[in-house]
Amino acid sequence: MSDFNVLVLGAGPGGYVCAIKCAQLGLKTAVVEERDVGGTCLNRGCIPTKSLLHSAEIYEEAGKAAAYGVKLENLSFDFPKIEEKKAEVVLKLRTGVEGLFKANKIELIRGKGTILGTGRVQVGEELYTADHIVIATGSVPARPGIPGLDSEGVVTSDELLESTTEFDDSLVIIGGGVIG
Repeated sequence: MSDFNVLVLGAGPGGYVCAIKCAQLGLKTAVVEERDVGGTCLNRGCIPTKSLLHSAEIYEEAGKAAAYGVKLENLSFDFPKIEEKKAEVVLKLRTGVEGLFKANKIELIRGKGTILGTGRVQVGEELYTADHIVIATGSVPARPGIPGLDSEGVVTSDELLESTTEFDDSLVIIGGGVIG
């Protein structure tokens, strides 16, 4: 007999939605995740970039306040506070996904899962068995073959969003996807 009916590798939007649906259908379900629940979108992509964008939009609007008779003295960025707000938004959403796991009795297994064969997954020293394995491991940022991308100061979206360093006054973004 297997440990689980369904074992999902990856807790990004594809993996966690699949796991929740399986559990709601009465299947004993587990999710294996090496990093934070929520995947790239929630932790290092769509959500944190939109939080940063919102801060920039508020700053831009505040810069127009005088035209409406509102005086703002010494308008400036507080980068640590912007980072704190971004982290708060991400944590709230991640905690929500983890709460859905608990509410649906989904076991969260922390670590990197390796498929050993049909219905067998190893995580660290532990071996898990499942009737069905779902691979929902997502993707990672790629550096295209553009000359100069290995130069100092060139960073991936992950590196930029995880950095606590302030950057120059200007930024060039290569790529027009949801993260860019």
